[in-house]
This record gives sequence, C-alpha cells and structure tokens, in this order.
Amino acid sequence: MIARIWHGVVPEEKANEYSEYLMRAWISDLKKDKGSKGVYVFRRQDAGKTHFRVISLWDSYDSIKRFAGEDYQLARYNPEDKDYLLELEKYVTHYDVVFSPEQMVSQGFVH
Repeated sequence: MIARIWHGVVPEEKANEYSEYLMRAWISDLKKDKGSKGVYVFRRQDAGKTHFRVISLWDSYDSIKRFAGEDYQLARYNPEDKDYLLELEKYVTHYDVVFSPEQMVSQGFVH
C-alpha cells in the first residue's frame, strides 16, 4: 500500500468551509476509485491559519496515476482551491505503508 500525502493552508476563518469543500470535491472522488483504500484528513490551527494534511491510501502507483495524472508527484487542484488556499503547494509526497491498522490487529498489537 502507498500513502499519498498532501498539505494545504487556509485562513482560520475559512477552515470549516474548506473542510466541507474537501469532502465534496476531493474525498468523494477518492471514494470512486477502486485503487483508493481510504483517506485520513487532519487539520491544525496555528497563528490564524489552519493546516490541512490529507493522507490517501492506494493499492499501487498505477492507481495514483489514474487519480492524479502521469506526473503523480504533482499536487492536483481544482479551480475552487484558489478561493481557499493561501498557497498551492506544487508537490505531494508518497510513502510505502510498512504497517497498517489492519496489520497491527492481525499481529495482535491492537485489540
């Protein structure tokens, strides 16, 4: 499994609206792709800004390319993102998932 990690920052006053937008515009798209294995969305307030970190899980790089395009390391944006984000970060990061919650349970580490 592969984790695709994106980061974005919005003004604090737009945080709730952006959360709803993320669900509508992005998370719903992720759910449609059969290669998508789940998503976590985190947010943190800091000095008048809200940081979002989205970690989507994928079964292969081919699945990621189907979602993000051939240059899969580039962040993917919709035109509406410019209404919220203070900056459009160019890249995402990818990590191979070494341990997942399911593996932890099957190995008896989590009950």
